[in-house]
Amino acid sequence: MSLVRAVSLLLAVLAVGRGAVAQSSAGPVTFSIKVDNISQGEALKLSNGKTAPFVSAPVLWVIHTGAMNPIFTGGRPDAGKGLEALAETGNPGPLAKSLTGAAGIGSVGAEAMPVGAAAQGPLSPGEGYSFEVSALPGQTLSLAWMFGQSNDLFYSNDRPIALFDPAGKPKSGDMTLQLSLWDAGTEVNEEPGLGPNQGPRQKTPDAGAAEHNAVAHVSDRFTYPRTAEVLRVSIAPVRETMSSK
Repeated sequence: MSLVRAVSLLLAVLAVGRGAVAQSSAGPVTFSIKVDNISQGEALKLSNGKTAPFVSAPVLWVIHTGAMNPIFTGGRPDAGKGLEALAETGNPGPLAKSLTGAAGIGSVGAEAMPVGAAAQGPLSPGEGYSFEVSALPGQTLSLAWMFGQSNDLFYSNDRPIALFDPAGKPKSGDMTLQLSLWDAGTEVNEEPGLGPNQGPRQKTPDAGAAEHNAVAHVSDRFTYPRTAEVLRVSIAPVRETMSSK
């Protein structure tokens, strides 16, 4: 399934997890989240002497509590709740649906509309997603999306991204260094940008050779761009809504 086709599946899913954030005396804070593909030109250098662009798939976001990223557990096999679909096809819909309403989850959603675009789609070089989330002090942010030129690789944060400092003040800034490239362990890796069973080229979602490994940081014989060379993730508070008394 191509990334573009996978994105089309989001149309009925994007509203699934946008649950309301509970009110408190302090009120929820709205944050602007930006995910930018800052790569330039053909960032992937292939073994056949050719090049390919770096492509970023739609972004899954989760507002939650707890000390762990709820999207996956490193060192354990995929739990079968939608990570495979996100990592292999770029579609965050099944995972968003399974996370919605789970313990510790405040709200879940996905963003697939590049800024200034007329239709949903993955991020090509120079494009970005921009969306807003609401959170209360004590809640954190986790993200995940497919490395488009791969079989089952995805970007996510190792630990929850803090939206507030210990005093409850909203945080802002560049959060890119909190991201890592992960391997879902569900499909055998091929050379990024060249493999016939990767998102932009595969004919069916299960075209590649299946594997049953634990989710882990990427470690294989291939070369990948440094995260900060191709992506930028930033957050900033927009406004604070006080609850009525």
